[in-house]
Amino acid sequence: MTSLAQRKKFTMGDAKESLVNFSFILPAVILFSIFYIYPFYDIFRLSLHEWNGIDAQKYYVHFDNFKELFKDGNWWRSMWHAGIITFFALTFQNVMAFALALACDQKIRMKKFYRMIFFIPPVLSEVVVGFIWMWILNGDMQSGEYIGILNYLLDKMGLHHLITSWLSNPDTVLTCIALVHCWKGFGWGFIMLFAGLQTIDAQLYEAARVDGANSWQIFKNITIPMMVPVILVVIFLTVLGSMQVFVLIKAMVGQGLQDYTSVPVSEIFESMIGLKRFGYACAQGVSFGVTLITISLVFKLLSTKVKQY
Repeated sequence: MTSLAQRKKFTMGDAKESLVNFSFILPAVILFSIFYIYPFYDIFRLSLHEWNGIDAQKYYVHFDNFKELFKDGNWWRSMWHAGIITFFALTFQNVMAFALALACDQKIRMKKFYRMIFFIPPVLSEVVVGFIWMWILNGDMQSGEYIGILNYLLDKMGLHHLITSWLSNPDTVLTCIALVHCWKGFGWGFIMLFAGLQTIDAQLYEAARVDGANSWQIFKNITIPMMVPVILVVIFLTVLGSMQVFVLIKAMVGQGLQDYTSVPVSEIFESMIGLKRFGYACAQGVSFGVTLITISLVFKLLSTKVKQY
């Protein structure tokens, strides 16, 4: 009887402790449910209807919007464009961020100043960045001189064969957008990678040098393995951020060359504002959200496996 009473008392104590612990995260759970779970459910519900966003009448169309989306060439083209921008970010942007992080991790002069300068682009408004680069890449002429700084410099250096209307040329516009996106976003990766490098014990490097390891061997056998978890996080955030690029494109090219600059978010925006098909836009949003969630789960599994090793 005593043992049973103690067990019940212990169980009641555990339940009370669990309830107290849960109360601390309850506000976050409520906010997450209100601002994330419910909106996603409501968007999915709307994706099963045809609605112009104004009339009270909504027409239930089952999964017709998703079937149409699967056959929509514009949607898949926008995914391809976002994939190209993401590829540039994963390669050029992150390699540049890692190289600069490695440089600032060394004993160099003014490295605090460099850390501050490298972090300026990410905190700038995308609209401001877009307008600045639109001015730099402007291909127009006025009074016999090029307005855009890039074309002006190319003209003065005699590189006339390289001059073009960078943001009006279908062959260059997406590459320009991708490179500007990399320029703006590399600071986030730089800060995270630099912070990761700071956590590596300097004694590991000293021991490796004592054993006769050169710089490449130290980088390959110490720096990279120790940085893998941080690199995975940077890659994950880069993919999510690059796939959702939109404001920068609007600021740089507006509605121009839509067939060459469309991305998923712009397609969703066009379906809502241009076509007045809110149900179809919701289907696009749900599909895009599921894609990003899938990417998140894949990187979560990868990071878990890496930590096990």
